[in-house]
Amino acid sequence: MLVEGVSISSTSRLTGIQKSTIIRLLLDVGAVCAEYLDLKIRGLTCQKIQADEIWSFVRSKAKNTDDIGRSLSHGDVWLWLAIDADTKLIVSYYVGNRDAESAKAFMLDVASRLVHRIQLSTDGHSPYLEAVEGAFGIDIDFAQLVKFYGTTDADDRRRYLGARKTAVIGDPDPDYVSTTYCERLNLTIRRSDRRYTRKTNAHSKKILNHCASVALHVMHYNYVRVHSTLRVTPAMEAGLSDRVWSLSDIVALLEAKEREKAKKPSKPRGHRFYKPHGLQPLRRSDH
Repeated sequence: MLVEGVSISSTSRLTGIQKSTIIRLLLDVGAVCAEYLDLKIRGLTCQKIQADEIWSFVRSKAKNTDDIGRSLSHGDVWLWLAIDADTKLIVSYYVGNRDAESAKAFMLDVASRLVHRIQLSTDGHSPYLEAVEGAFGIDIDFAQLVKFYGTTDADDRRRYLGARKTAVIGDPDPDYVSTTYCERLNLTIRRSDRRYTRKTNAHSKKILNHCASVALHVMHYNYVRVHSTLRVTPAMEAGLSDRVWSLSDIVALLEAKEREKAKKPSKPRGHRFYKPHGLQPLRRSDH
């Protein structure tokens, strides 16, 4: 249900399962999905990548967040997304701020997953300039689609007026300078992840829950959800999978992880430190 735009509260009401239990499961599954995506989405032979950012917030919007809240990662949070224009695969994602530091971390991650030169298209967000150069150097064809907004004579509402394609590095093909697929991906995220639906109270309350939800939805999009145009999943189109996954396959990853943890031998009790409530830690030799 969570990957079909249903909130935690609604899922709890429909299933009769406590919200705390659903959140714990989300955290566990999200961690497994993030680990799997980081391991498998590599060595890609993409040719055209589009990147964009999508806004949300944790607990409260930035204007309503105090210093204590900001120290807990409350406030505005941005999801950076990179999509392969041909296979529609989400190549990389990053949860952070909309600043230069996040842009650099995002672009370094994108570069680490590719094997050859690509053409990259982004919007006119200025942190991309330094971030792309730092991650790729000159071994890239990079262009920005700079959009213009303003008012018209008909009314005072701010409207889209047009865009300009600007080559930044290399020799990008103007015909493929676009962020259309990534912007469509933003819509998919907002419709499938309730935390990104505007004007609701289903927003994340903790940053860890937010990151876990993003990882689950990226996993579902790449491996489970059949793309309406491709007729297969993006992972299949990219050669990363030979079949359409089901949600039970994602659960199987979690079960395998738990079995792996159970097999690890525990340390002998004599090698541990004990801290009874209200007392100082005691060593075995102190007994």
